[in-house]
Amino acid sequence: MCFNDGMATPVHTVYLGLGANLGDRAATLGAARQRLAPDVQVLAWSSLYETAPWGVSEQPPFLNAVCQAQTALSPTALLAYLKARERELGRVPSFRWGPRAIDIDILLYDELVLNAEQLTLPHPRLHERAFVLVPLLELAPDLRHPVIGRTVRELVADLPPDELASTRKDW
Repeated sequence: MCFNDGMATPVHTVYLGLGANLGDRAATLGAARQRLAPDVQVLAWSSLYETAPWGVSEQPPFLNAVCQAQTALSPTALLAYLKARERELGRVPSFRWGPRAIDIDILLYDELVLNAEQLTLPHPRLHERAFVLVPLLELAPDLRHPVIGRTVRELVADLPPDELASTRKDW
């Protein structure tokens, strides 16, 4: 809990997926980490992983990371906050799954299950994507997906070998 003016504000644990495939990818991810404050307090940060692009293959590889953080923001306020950070870091609108300077996704927000027009939690494709599951495995191997009920460790074990092979820590 945070206390503002004597009022208790709930603090939520969130997991964010970050990726970049344009410019100095590592520097951009580092800048994104710094810019999450003050409303998002990073508790843990995974290693960086180079991954093959997903969805549209004709683009540079991504660097991806996952962080565990705390925030008092609501899910929709957090989404707006993260989109503002993306714009500050040079993200411009593009086509779906296209190249980008930075992408910051809410993977999990406590154990919340939410299906709203602008936000679905947990991230709807979290359980299918090695580029977020492998870094998440570093931080929270026993964390359970609130819909599927399986741990991150189990979800990674279920990934196809070619998905895992496209996610390299030794970039």
